Amino acid sequence: MDTTTSLIVGIPAILIAIIVHEFCHALAAYLLGDNTAKDAGRLTLNPIVHIDLFGTIIFPILMILTMGAAFGWAKPVPFNPYNLKFPRFGPAIVAIAGPFSNLIIASLSLISFKLLLPILDPNLNLLMIFLVYLAVINVVLLVFNLIPIPPLDGSKVLFAVFSDFKYNRFREVLEKQGPTLLIMLIVFDNLFNLNLFGYIIYPVIEFVYKIFS
Repeated sequence: MDTTTSLIVGIPAILIAIIVHEFCHALAAYLLGDNTAKDAGRLTLNPIVHIDLFGTIIFPILMILTMGAAFGWAKPVPFNPYNLKFPRFGPAIVAIAGPFSNLIIASLSLISFKLLLPILDPNLNLLMIFLVYLAVINVVLLVFNLIPIPPLDGSKVLFAVFSDFKYNRFREVLEKQGPTLLIMLIVFDNLFNLNLFGYIIYPVIEFVYKIFS
């Protein structure tokens, strides 16, 4: 696929994936009794309030131009765990709402693709190519965000299954060191071509492509 086509289908796909992801975080927090995201104007599908200039626009474009793949992130959705109906498990519910939205979008993309397959060329039609991109990007976001390292969503799920003692101890350590650890892993992964994240994500991408084929 040429770069122009990748940009045409890749940018809208990444915007939909991450904006719905963040909206669902805000919606879950609101439904659990916390108005922080709503008061901050994040309980909306308006892309402007969710866009991070580098993570949502610059980084995905650079990835498409250099690697032919799109990936990115939006502004984190704020929420106050002490306002949630379930203080212990509430943050995990809010966290899992984002990846769950990616699963739903990927599933709808696959269903739409299969329904349109008899009448549209999957290799030439932009809508069909877009549906494949949309599914792959959402699955990648789903899997990546479930890695249990802060600030990724999987860390909140990990914290929720610990006992009270382990929960407080691990949460304090991981929330302080997690972001640094994640950045170091990403840097070393690319610097030394370790492909650490590739072992997790690439098999999932191949599985998605097999479903679409």
